[in-house]
Amino acid sequence: MCIIRQGIGGAALLLAAQGAWAQSSLTLYGVVDSFVQYLGNGSTHSFSLRSGGNSGSSLGLKGDEDLGGGFKARFVLESGYTVNNGAFFVDSSTLFYRQAWVGLAHADYGSLTFGRQYQPTFWAIYYTDPFRGDEVLSPVAAAAVALDRNTLATQAASGRTSNSIEYQSPVVGGLKLYTMYAFSSTTTLPVVQNTGNLFDVAVTYNGYGFFAGLAYQNQHAGSENVPGLPAALNLLGTERFTGAIAYRIGIVNLQANYTYNRSNDAPAGSLAARLGAAHSYSFAEIGATIQATSADTVEIAGIERNARGVDDKALGVQIGVDHNISKRTQIYARAGYIKNHGASMMSWPGVQVTELGSSQSLVAVGMTHRF
Repeated sequence: MCIIRQGIGGAALLLAAQGAWAQSSLTLYGVVDSFVQYLGNGSTHSFSLRSGGNSGSSLGLKGDEDLGGGFKARFVLESGYTVNNGAFFVDSSTLFYRQAWVGLAHADYGSLTFGRQYQPTFWAIYYTDPFRGDEVLSPVAAAAVALDRNTLATQAASGRTSNSIEYQSPVVGGLKLYTMYAFSSTTTLPVVQNTGNLFDVAVTYNGYGFFAGLAYQNQHAGSENVPGLPAALNLLGTERFTGAIAYRIGIVNLQANYTYNRSNDAPAGSLAARLGAAHSYSFAEIGATIQATSADTVEIAGIERNARGVDDKALGVQIGVDHNISKRTQIYARAGYIKNHGASMMSWPGVQVTELGSSQSLVAVGMTHRF
């Protein structure tokens, strides 16, 4: 009888465990993206093979577990890499450069997550960039990370933040609230950079073919080891104000966004003050995404970046075409042109401007596969 009872008890435990497993999920996913690029950079010209021109190449794990009462535990671990050489993307010291977070979610109360994750400002602007904020070939990314000498100490929005706590509300009447607080952090590549605490809040609305986003971000002061400078450059506390809209008319989605980065005054005698690197700047983009056919999408964007208090300005235009071969595979093409004025040095991420006041032209053809 004891043996029978133990057998029944073991079977019950096994069934209970199977029931628990059935309430959990784990997904392996990723993107493989590679393209051939022609680049005209001032008086130099080159061809190269690069990665992530349409969507960043990535490998990720995500999962959730039903905790009962409508609550779920969720996590995401997502690494970025470059297809052309197999290396980590941007930071070779960080395995999960793109995302690494865990948290709780409820359909009625929203989600609370902890780790490295996308900033609220990113979600306010993402849907209004025809090139979806791509870190390699998006005009918005080019404007955000430009290394102008007059704005070098004004911090740029990175899109993602480590050591962060983020709350996302449920969607109510088309409205959604994002809030984030992040503690200071240090990165080692591509250069050593220390960033201060960050606060970010955004509100978005989506409905009736219309999208709007408003965001405010406050990034505390930090420092960065810039090659060629005699000491670490003091990065100034920076406020960012973002507004973005999109409206769909038939097959055309009209899009626009504006961001103003306002830096604090540089302390007297600081390296930022001596270099005159503390100017605020703004950038504005207008564009459209056109669903030409069920398999073909056309993207068009024009952008202007303007440093305040100096005659540094950059103008750019870009066009793209995406063709879906299948639900998971695309081929795409990009063509863009950027003209710098004054000391402006705006170009696509990963491309260093060779001459002040020079222009850059780019043509790219690539392939993206999602799994």
